[in-house]
This record gives sequence, structure tokens and C-alpha cells, in this order.
Amino acid sequence: MEIEGRDFMNTPPLKTVRFGGNVVATLAKFKQGDTSDYELLKHQLADPDIKDAQIINWLQEFRNCVTQLSKDHEQLIYVVLRLPWLGRSPAVVEEYLAFLSNLVSAQTVYLRACLKMVVSNFTPKRVKICEGGVDISDSDDDDENLPRNFDQCHQALQLIARYVPSTSRFLMPILTENFPFVQKSSRTLECYVHNLLRVAVYIPSLRRDVLELIISRMLKLDVSASRGEIEEVEENAVQQEMKGEQEEEGLFDMDEDVCSVKSSPAGTNVMVHPVAERLDTLMVVLLAFIKHMCHVNGCLDVEQTKDLYKDLVCVFDKLILPTHASCHVQYALFYLCSFRLALAEAFLEHLWRLLQSPSHPAVLRQSAAGYMGSFLARASFLPVATVRACLDLLVPWLHLYIDSQDSGSRAYCDITLHGPFYNACQAVFYTLIFRHRSILEGDMKKGLAYLQGLNLERIVMCQLNPLKVCLPAVTNMFAAITRKYQLVFCYTIIERNSRHVLPVVRSSVGGDCVSTNTNPLDSFFPFDPYVLKRSSKLIEPLYQVWEEPADTEVDTVTTKRVRQCSDADEDDFLRGETPETKGVMGMTPGSYESHLHSPSNVGSPPIAFL
Repeated sequence: MEIEGRDFMNTPPLKTVRFGGNVVATLAKFKQGDTSDYELLKHQLADPDIKDAQIINWLQEFRNCVTQLSKDHEQLIYVVLRLPWLGRSPAVVEEYLAFLSNLVSAQTVYLRACLKMVVSNFTPKRVKICEGGVDISDSDDDDENLPRNFDQCHQALQLIARYVPSTSRFLMPILTENFPFVQKSSRTLECYVHNLLRVAVYIPSLRRDVLELIISRMLKLDVSASRGEIEEVEENAVQQEMKGEQEEEGLFDMDEDVCSVKSSPAGTNVMVHPVAERLDTLMVVLLAFIKHMCHVNGCLDVEQTKDLYKDLVCVFDKLILPTHASCHVQYALFYLCSFRLALAEAFLEHLWRLLQSPSHPAVLRQSAAGYMGSFLARASFLPVATVRACLDLLVPWLHLYIDSQDSGSRAYCDITLHGPFYNACQAVFYTLIFRHRSILEGDMKKGLAYLQGLNLERIVMCQLNPLKVCLPAVTNMFAAITRKYQLVFCYTIIERNSRHVLPVVRSSVGGDCVSTNTNPLDSFFPFDPYVLKRSSKLIEPLYQVWEEPADTEVDTVTTKRVRQCSDADEDDFLRGETPETKGVMGMTPGSYESHLHSPSNVGSPPIAFL
């Protein structure tokens, strides 16, 4: 024992003494009704200053009598499970893991308790920070032992799973119950999601459920912050920072070092918008997991990639596809499809089956059309042959639909009757806006012959009148491009449609004010520009940004007509905001402004074409 240098008055005595008998004798007395040693044992185990040697001795005794630790000793076991074993010496960790193995093998009644104990350590511990005399609970992000503690947790979980084959059935509900609230700190969410994905690696049967759990929570974050809102907050932060730097330069221009001390958030990867920051953190973790699972030693593992693709597509069908106006979570599948062309084609084929299947709800078919058009337009890794193959599926289907409706009693413009058709039309228009150049490159004659063979004029001129319900930005850009190449002349129909303001409703606040719904399909393009900073580094190389066609002329009369449709809304158009539509149900401000009016949105057609 080290004695020299010890402060006798201020140092408590070293704990080398234990009270009461051994565990076997204590359990025997408890069975006879004598609980004094039993309570003393629980008290000693709960001592916050318990030493490594004491923990090892207690655990060894518990292992020797593990068969006696029935349900009657539940409280005692819960005290043992709360022992501070993480971060201790290797001997303590080894002994504790051996105890867990013996306990779940001999007494499966404690399986849930053991799993809950392990999962509870998947996030940083809460610590109290005193600020201004107020105790604030926060996560201990500075704990250098976190990686080691997490490794030990997963070691324990793998041991339990090895000894109890049914572990996965009991583990998933516990993982769901312990998922932190989405408003917790980015660090807390990051640690928990990272540990969940680690579980999915060594318990593959849980991977689909784990991905479903994670993506469901990420979608809650995604839909609570629209793309336009995030861009506005980030731009305001940059402007405020620039304004502050200018003021500092004016006040302290004699000291050159003053302005260099403070770094600008514009140059960092931290998002100012709190929800966007959490979502960005989780997207980084999820995309890293996807890359890790699909690559072995830097090479793509085809079989593992296929398995992960199947899991993600199932989650996509269940959660992502039915979720309207999500902005970023769907890029997980976008990123995975970039690994191999066969995956991208399989995803497009899956969307195509959903779109053309009458057994699926119309809203899901419409969403599938939006995903298909947006993916074809934005995925730069798709070759033109794949784009043409998809157009060869979509366009003939549109013609067949027109054939089936033109002679019937429903051959008129009605979104409720023909919603999938209109969304498929918009997907074709949107794809051609982005991909017409690549179709025409190389051999202009063959490219034009292909586009003429699509017979777009029949689609545009049909009685269902798709130009009437498609987004104005898409309609006008498509009209400009098709006129340039003399494929179809859309402006006559656009002029005619503009004289029939549809739909028009009166304002809910009363008065004579009326509003026009310029997005009657309530549509959005899922793969619009990605605005999260850190995770965007993986998406940007795969992304087709909007390139303004300088040689495409737009009818100035049409442009003026669209802009002057409402004097009250003109400022909203110029500011990049959604016009007031208080009386219109189903309007989606996030998707509308991100596609039509956001000046900072590099991926949308410019305001000049509205």
C-alpha cells in the first residue's frame, strides 16, 4: 500500500474491507428470512467508490452461484447490472462479461434487463453543468473513453447474442424504446444511431428493422425543416456574420489581428439551423454505413450491396415513398444506387412497377412518378441509354392511357381521376428538360428523330390537358425547349389554359381576395438540390445541377402573363417565396418554393422562365 505522499486528513480510507458473509451464505440467509446481510450486500454493490478488486471478487462469487439467482433476487441482480464496469481495468471488464454470459445462459429471465443495461450505454452519459448558478443537464461529449466504452458494450451484446439465439427478438423493442428524442443534441443522436448500425453489422437479421427505425426518426427531422427554410436561415447567418465583420473592421481597423481571431460560420461545416444540423450529422453516419457495408477492402461486394439494397427499398416503400416533401433522407438510396448501374436500373424498374400498377393507391403511384422523373433528371451517373429506356416505358404508357380515355366519359382535365397520368407527364417533361442535351449530343439527327418518335404533341394536345396542372416552371421550360427543336408548340395551349384560372378559391379570411393554386398536383421533386453541408460532399459528385440553356428563348408575352397573374403576389415571386394560398388545401410551401422560386436553388429553372 502506498503511504508516502498521502494526505491523511483529506483522503478517505481505502476500501479493502467488506462486510457480511459471502454471496452463497447471504442468499441462504435470505431464503430463511434473514435479510440483514442481503441488504448490506446491495448497499456495498451500490457504493459509487467501489474498487476494481471488489468488483472482481463480487462477480466471481455471483458466477459460482448463478443458478441460485432466480426471479426472487431481481432487485439484487439490478444492482449488479448497475455496477460501473465500463472504462474499468481489463480484468473488471473481462469478469463482468463472463458474469453476463453465465447469467443469461442460466437465468434467461434476466435477458431483457441485461439488454437494457447494454443499450442504455449507447449514448454519452448525462452530466450536470452549472451555468449561472443553474444546473443544466447535458451529454458528456468530452469523454475520451466513449469509443472504448462503446466497443465494450458491443462486445457484451455479441456475447449475449451468442449464448441466447432469441436475443434479436427481444433486442429490437429495447432499441426502439431507448432511441433518444429527435430534439436531443446532435452528438447524442449520432452516438446512438452509430451504435444501432454497428448492431446491424453483427446481427444481420435486425438490419432492416434498424434501418426502418433510424429512417423513421430522420424523416421526422426532415419534414420539420423545409429546404427553403434551411437556406433562409443559413443565408441570414452568413449575412449577419459579414455584417459583424464589417463592423469590427470599422471599429478595430488599427488592429489587424482582431478580425482574424473570429472564424466565420460560413466557412465551417456546422449548420446554423438546429434541425438541419442534427439531420446532417445523421446523414453522414448513414451514408458512411452504406459505403462500409458495400465495400470490402475498397472493392464493391456485389452480394452485400444487393442485400442492403433490398432492405433499403423495403424501408423506402414503407416510410419514404408515403412521406410527402421530404428533402434529404431519400438520398441514402440515391447514394447506394450510384455504386452500380444495375442498382439504379433496379430502382427505376421498381418505381415503374409502382406507377403502372392500378392496385396501389393513387397517391403512391403519383409519388413514384415524382421519384422516377427526379431520379432520371438528377442522377448524373445514369447513362443516356438508361434515360431513353425509361422514356420508352413512360411515353407509350401515356399514349395507351390517352387511348383508353379519349373515347370515354372521363376525357377531361380532372386531377382526382387522372392523378398518376398527370404526374407521369410531369416526370417526362422534367426528364426532357434536364436530359434533352445528352439525348441530342453525338448525333443530332438521330436524337431529334428519337424525340419526334415520342409523339409528345399528342400528349400535350390530348383532352386531358396535362399542361394545365403541371408546375408552371416545368411547363414553360418544356415549352421553350420543344419549340426550339420544333417538337411541339405548347404556347397556344398555355395561353388558353391561362384564361381558365383553375382552381380558384376565396380567401378564408373573407373579402373579395382570391388565390390561385399553381401547384394543383401538390407535387414535389424528391431529388431537388441537397443543402446539408457535411453529407453533401458525398452527393455533389453524383448530382446533375441545373444548367441554364442560354440559347433557349422564352416567349416574353408568356413570361409577363405568368408574372402578372396577380399583382399582390409579384413581390413573393421576386423574393422566392410561395404566394399566399390560404384557401387552398394541399399546397406544399416547401416543395413549391424549392422548385420554382428559390434564388439560391442552383437546381431549379430560373425565375425568368416562370
